[in-house]
Amino acid sequence: AGLLFLPFMWLSPLLSFIPQVATAPVLVLIGLFMMQPLSHINWKDISQSLPAFVTCLMIPLTYSITQGIVWGFLSYTLMCLATGKSRELSPTLIIIDVFAIIALII
Repeated sequence: AGLLFLPFMWLSPLLSFIPQVATAPVLVLIGLFMMQPLSHINWKDISQSLPAFVTCLMIPLTYSITQGIVWGFLSYTLMCLATGKSRELSPTLIIIDVFAIIALII
């Protein structure tokens, strides 16, 4: 996949002429398209809706998609533990949560 970037390396000087003002509307449109999957969330089930809400809230508050997703993972784990659905937690998610907590502390 990294080799696919090589042909575009020569186009990067041309793309730098596009001002940021021209790219901003496209980014807003992409953000709106990313909101569409929220309609598939069961908002009546708090164990699903709260982590989704925390993720959507933390992305703009932290200015980082990564941090928002980390907070969503952690809130999902806490909701599963609080509602007695700990069997739904995969070992991979628990490992990710441990590393996320370490990263947040550091």
